[in-house]
Amino acid sequence: MTVTRRKQVVWWLRGAALAAFLVYLPGYLSSQQGGLVKVERWLNHPVLLLGTAVTLAVASAVAQFEFRTRWAQIGCAAVLSPLLVVGAAVGALAYVFGGDGRLVDSRPEPNRADHVLNITDLAFSIDPVYRVELVSGTGWSARHWSLGTWGEEEGFLRAEWTGPGRITVTLEHEVRVYTVDEDGTLGGPSVTPKPAWPLQ
Repeated sequence: MTVTRRKQVVWWLRGAALAAFLVYLPGYLSSQQGGLVKVERWLNHPVLLLGTAVTLAVASAVAQFEFRTRWAQIGCAAVLSPLLVVGAAVGALAYVFGGDGRLVDSRPEPNRADHVLNITDLAFSIDPVYRVELVSGTGWSARHWSLGTWGEEEGFLRAEWTGPGRITVTLEHEVRVYTVDEDGTLGGPSVTPKPAWPLQ
């Protein structure tokens, strides 16, 4: 491989690595409070996209070295090929099986179909881990706010609308009340501890 050709390959690999990182960036930003739901769903795949970026960056670092002998070229190919194959396999499996969890319950706000309370089970095991989330808006403009993530061992009991613009999350030892503004922005919580034993 000529010096010019090798430089072209190195910069192509680096450009592809940068592109994978830039594709992931809006997905990461959309995973934060108030982020766009569909952008997060499509682009927030760190194992796939960041793994691809790192793999391509390593490949570019190796490719910039000059391997003059046939054995050096074979050794380079022997190192890079498994790296690329394993990276692609891990990324593909993460994309297919990563998922967003299993939707357990979805309830629109009374008199507001564009404010929806979602409860999702994120666990891969039999012990559930519940993510409670508010989705405001529809289509590509829909945004999400996380109320929290709790497992059964943390005392999660239920999450529900308890009035217009009001969400109550009941845990074993406390009650959290959130407010929802007209534009769908989440406020709160107001936390009230529950008695350690039932009052007589």
